[in-house]
Amino acid sequence: MADPTAQNDPSEPSDPSEPAGSARSSDVPGQSTRFLTVMTTIDSELKAERLARGAIEGGLAACAQISAPVTSVFRWENAVETTQEWQVLFKTAAPRYEALEAYLLTAHDYDTPEIIATPVTRGSAEYLAWVAKETS
Repeated sequence: MADPTAQNDPSEPSDPSEPAGSARSSDVPGQSTRFLTVMTTIDSELKAERLARGAIEGGLAACAQISAPVTSVFRWENAVETTQEWQVLFKTAAPRYEALEAYLLTAHDYDTPEIIATPVTRGSAEYLAWVAKETS
């Protein structure tokens, strides 16, 4: 089984069947960086907006999307909890991950906030170039 945490090889050739204007994150001209979506959840819309705005103002992410309340069910301190949370999805360049994570750990009021990064394997070349510009 392949290592799910391993990043794709940037030397991997492009698929000729990929649509025009589509790019792997390593294919953006002049960019050798990879891109990530980073998700967290928090217990109020106002707090979600603060986390999003702080990351954007700090150049840690190019964009943050806040999803309407979701219901989360989880075990915490030996009890099963159910609560409403707001998801915040950040779009960033991989080299900014550590700074974004540090910001979220500092700004978040949960003891153990959910912070999950997922690699972007393909996307619009123009969009990925914009993410790179906004997070450089």
